[in-house]
Amino acid sequence: MVRSSFAVVVVGGGHAGIEAALAASRLGAAVALALPNPDTLGRMPCNPAIGGPGKSQLVFEIHALGGEMGRLADATAIHGRTLNASKGPAVRSLRLQNERDGYAAAARATVEGARGVTLVRGEVADLVVAGTGADRRVAGVTLVDGRELSAPSVVLCTGTFLRGVVWYGRRSRDAGRQGEPPARHLSRSLEATGHRLMRFKTGTPPRLRSSSVDFDGLDLVPSEDPPASFSGTPGPRVLESPTWTTRTTEATHALIRENLGASAMYGGDIDGRGPRYCPSIEDKVVRFADKDHHLLFVEPDGIETSEVYLQGFSSSMPPELQDLMVRTLPGFERAEIQRYAYAVEYDALDPTQLDVTMQSRVLAGLYTAGQINGTSGYEEAAAQGLIAGVNAARRAAGMATVTVRRDQGYLGVLLDDLVRWGIDEPYRMLTSRNEYRLLHRQDNAEARLTATGHAWGLVDDARRARVAASEVRVAAEVARLGRTRDVGELAATVLCRPGESYASVAARFGAAATPLAASEAERVEVLVRYAGYIERSRKELEARSRYEAWPLEGVAYERVPSLSAEGRGALESARPATLGAAQRLRGVRDSDVTALLVHLKTRPGVPRETAA
Repeated sequence: MVRSSFAVVVVGGGHAGIEAALAASRLGAAVALALPNPDTLGRMPCNPAIGGPGKSQLVFEIHALGGEMGRLADATAIHGRTLNASKGPAVRSLRLQNERDGYAAAARATVEGARGVTLVRGEVADLVVAGTGADRRVAGVTLVDGRELSAPSVVLCTGTFLRGVVWYGRRSRDAGRQGEPPARHLSRSLEATGHRLMRFKTGTPPRLRSSSVDFDGLDLVPSEDPPASFSGTPGPRVLESPTWTTRTTEATHALIRENLGASAMYGGDIDGRGPRYCPSIEDKVVRFADKDHHLLFVEPDGIETSEVYLQGFSSSMPPELQDLMVRTLPGFERAEIQRYAYAVEYDALDPTQLDVTMQSRVLAGLYTAGQINGTSGYEEAAAQGLIAGVNAARRAAGMATVTVRRDQGYLGVLLDDLVRWGIDEPYRMLTSRNEYRLLHRQDNAEARLTATGHAWGLVDDARRARVAASEVRVAAEVARLGRTRDVGELAATVLCRPGESYASVAARFGAAATPLAASEAERVEVLVRYAGYIERSRKELEARSRYEAWPLEGVAYERVPSLSAEGRGALESARPATLGAAQRLRGVRDSDVTALLVHLKTRPGVPRETAA
C-alpha cells in the first residue's frame, strides 16, 4: 500500500473544499485535497452567482475572517446588484453574477498556488479509523486504488456526490452531477462508523443556447454603476453583461399540470426531501396554484460562453417536455436547450451529529462541510468549509478549537441552526433566521470579525490595522455629525431625513477631516439613521448574553414547573449545556425558556445581578 502523510485531508473541491484547504494551509498545515478530477475544482454547477439575501452576509463574513470566496467573486464578476436596497441595511444584500469558467480557473489557480496544498487525484473509498472506545479517531482515508492518505484530521466536502443519482424525468443514472460519477463507497464507511445519513434532493435548471433566445422579448436588468464588491476593493473588473427577466405563462402551467406523472418527483421515483426555498418549477405550479405566472431570471454563464441560465426553472421533467415547457416562455419561443435540467438525489449527514466546530461527535478528527451537512448553496458551503478547515488544522497542531457564536453573525447562526436544531430538508440561509440581523449587517462584517480572523491566524497584521483605522474614522465622523450644527440644525438630524445622503450633508456641514471611502460613508449613514434601532438591538443582545451561558448541568427537567411536554422531551433528549443552547432546540418554546429562567434563579450560586 502506498501511504502519504499530511496534517489535514480535504475530500472534495467545491466551495467548501476550497475554503477548508486554503484555511488549513494558511495555518501552516500540510494539506491533501483529494478529488477524482482536479479540472472540476471550483465548478459552479448551478447558477454562477455569489450572494443574495442571507448569503451575501455570509460572504462578507467569510472575507472578514480571512476566507477566499469574496475575492474570487469580485475577480470574476460580470454583473452586480444590491438587492433589497430600499428595505433598510439589515437586509441589503450584494449579488454578483460570475464568469462560470473564470471563477473555476481563479479558484484552481489560488489552490494550486497555496503553500502546503497537494492536489491528489482519486476517489475516496473509506475512512481510516484508529483507537477504540473513547479514544476512537479518524486517521486518514483510503482511495479506491488502494492508496492511503494518513492524517489526524479529515474534512469531507462531498457535495451531492454521496451515492448520487440524477433524474431526467423517470430515467436515472448514478452521478453526483451532470457528467460526473458519484462517490460510490464513502456513505458505507460513514454508516459503519456510526453516522446517520439522510436522503435529500436538489435540482438545476436548463442551460440554453444564447443565440436562440429573443432578448428583445425580455426585460433588461442592468448592472449597478459603480459596482459594489465583497472584498472592499474599489470594485470588481468592469461588469460587461446585463441580465434579464421573463415569466411563466398559463401555457407553461397547463403543460406541467398535464404531465406531472412524467416528473421524477411527482412520479414517485425520488424519496429525498427537496429544498423548500428553491423549489422546482413543478413544485411552484402545484404549491402556488393561484399564481398565473412565476418570475424567472435569465443570466449568462459568462462573457465568452454560449449559454444562458434560466434561474427559477429547475425541473425533473424529461428532456422532450423541457423543450416544450421552455418554448412557452416569452422570448424563448425558438429556444434550444444545450444542457437539460435534472434533479439529483444524494446522501447527507444528520448535522446534529456535529459540534459547532464542524467536528463529528461520533468520530474525533472527522469534519464535514457543505451539502454533506444538508445545506444548499455555495455560500453556506464555503462558510462551513472555512470553519472546518481552521479547526482541522488547529486540531492537527494540538491547538484549541474555535468557532463563531450565534451572537457574532450569520455564520454563527448557520452553525447553531445545523447542530442544535437539525434539519429535515436542505437548509438555506435567510435574513429572517438571524434575530439580530440589524447588528449583523454586510456593511459591518469586517468591523465585527476581522479581529477574530486575525486571532485565528488567517488575517495579517496590516489588514487588521487597516480595518481598525477605518472604524476609527467612521466613529469619529458619526460623533462629529452628532455635534455639528448649522442654523440650529444638527447634521445628524438632517442626515435622517428622506432624500438626504452623507454627500449632501457633508456639502452643507463640511466633510470629515480625513476623506471617507464610499464604504465608510455608507456605514456612517447607517449608524446615524438607524442609531435608535441599533442601540435597542444591542441592548437586547446584551440582556440575552447575560443568561446565554448559564449552565444547565444537573437540571432535573421533570422538576421544572410549567415546562411543556414537548419542551421537556426536547431538553431531556438533547441535554443542552447552556440556556442559550436550550432556547434554540426544536420544540422548546419561549414559555419553556422563561420557566427555565425562573428555575435557574432559585438555584444556589446565581449572581445577584444576573438573578435580578
